[in-house]
Amino acid sequence: METWDLVAAERNDLADLLETLSEQQWNTETLCEGWKVRDLTGHLVEGAEKLKWGRLIGAMVKSGFRINVMLDRGAREMGALPTPDLMKRMRESAGYQFTAPGVKPIGMLAETVTHSQDIRRPLGKPRQIPEETLRISLDYMAAQGASVLPNKKRIAGLKLQATDLDWTHGDGSVVTGSGEALLMAIAGRKAALTDLGGEGEDTLASRL
Repeated sequence: METWDLVAAERNDLADLLETLSEQQWNTETLCEGWKVRDLTGHLVEGAEKLKWGRLIGAMVKSGFRINVMLDRGAREMGALPTPDLMKRMRESAGYQFTAPGVKPIGMLAETVTHSQDIRRPLGKPRQIPEETLRISLDYMAAQGASVLPNKKRIAGLKLQATDLDWTHGDGSVVTGSGEALLMAIAGRKAALTDLGGEGEDTLASRL
């Protein structure tokens, strides 16, 4: 499948989940610190919808050119929408093919998969991520070394080995677990540690 088809499938899968949630569940804290389900949904919607340069520049100026502040403000503003409106925006944006400057479709896929798990894990709503999507997301996230996503530094000197699909990355002390758990650990989520094992687990844990 084309990358954008995979992105749309992940967004629709998340929308299917969101449609089943109670108002209390919409206000559950996610694995993204400080963000409730509605805030993280707002972040995904904002990322999916086409962001005009004027609006982007205005948001950057307003946040003092601090990207985390800008993203947090946008997520909370979008998340403050009435639940039916936010749900509608999430469903409508599933097929959108827009990216932020410097972001590729594969980055949108990995973000959607990771943030979907940020929502699903606290809610106790697991799912089987399609293998192709999971493999692509693992490869992408393991290669990120920017300040915003310091994943390469986090997993340096470790060999990550999935137990449910044919995927390994790196060399060194071994860390084993499901592909989903490895993905979340690469992304810095401490909640995934309980699903990991191997001699390199303690090293990885110290870096999260």
